[in-house]
Amino acid sequence: MFYDYVETGSWSESTFQNNTDDLGLIKFNQRVGVDISDTSIENTMLGNKVSMPMALAPVGLTGMQSGDGEIKVAKAAKKMGIPYILSTMSVCSMEDVAKEAGEGFWFQLYYMNDQDFSRRLIQRASNINCSALVLTMDLQVLGQRHMDLKNGLSVPPRPNLSNLMDLCTKLQWGLGMLRSPRKSFGNIHGHVEGVEDLGSLMSWVADQFYSKLDWEKVKEVRDNWDGPLILKGIMDVEDAKKATTIGADAIVVSNHGGRQLDGALSSIRVLPNIVEAVGDKIEVYFDSGIRSGQDILRAIGLGAKATLIGRAYIYGLGAMGEEGVRKAIEIMQKELSVSMALCGIRDISEFNRNNLLIPSDLETNWRN
Repeated sequence: MFYDYVETGSWSESTFQNNTDDLGLIKFNQRVGVDISDTSIENTMLGNKVSMPMALAPVGLTGMQSGDGEIKVAKAAKKMGIPYILSTMSVCSMEDVAKEAGEGFWFQLYYMNDQDFSRRLIQRASNINCSALVLTMDLQVLGQRHMDLKNGLSVPPRPNLSNLMDLCTKLQWGLGMLRSPRKSFGNIHGHVEGVEDLGSLMSWVADQFYSKLDWEKVKEVRDNWDGPLILKGIMDVEDAKKATTIGADAIVVSNHGGRQLDGALSSIRVLPNIVEAVGDKIEVYFDSGIRSGQDILRAIGLGAKATLIGRAYIYGLGAMGEEGVRKAIEIMQKELSVSMALCGIRDISEFNRNNLLIPSDLETNWRN
């Protein structure tokens, strides 16, 4: 059930599939006769140096992929010199991650119907010195994810016969979860009045996604957070422009990895227009569909300042824990560096759309 949670989209999964397919349409322009003995993929995000233009995206239930999963991911990201974004719906609390892995990670906020709780989440993130707040804009209502419904996904796993049989075959996972004291939503459990057991917690969560999230509420979040603010889930030029007017420091062009609005365009198709509209005013990041270092390079070539990956590092975590996350990042780094060099580029800051071969209809098939 936790693999399916990551490796599926909503409804018919057409947007989930298009995210990867459309990235694959973009080809590289190979160039030779260039000294590529000294290349660099280092860049900056929010003014801070990163080892490559990539952050680890927020993924709910990461601590169910591997015991203490969020702590392991945060440690790996810090060692590899890239940001990690902790989800509101994490199993390990933000305080646990800060204590075990150190401060400085970014925190992703789902704004809740319980607005006092949301404001306290923001304050808690400030108290532990999170470096940035990432407000997810595209989950005012939960998209229907059929595999999650089929599997009866819950935290902890629902003990029906099918799930029990499956869990019995996952010995290493089971031992890791038994050793971990963290088996709930750590950012929520113990911080909400009236939520005293797992049943009441799950009921509270199911009713909390804030359908009234509008630009006035985003401005309120901006006013309540002193650090850099990133808005995630931007797929429209006008929304990108609004993000700049309320004082956001960056946006993430993202369709939630195809897990929300099925039938939406792939993120890569809308990226160039958004970059053209606001790229000189705000940092534009990209996610949804990235499966390799080459996909990162494609997004950079179309104007993204940096990228976010989710599924790739989660697979590493599930397979090998912290070492698996580090290995996944290393694979991305190698693919990115080698592909850039074979395009005749020595520094990632010099890579642009002239280094790509782009289908003529990538950005123009659909118009309002």
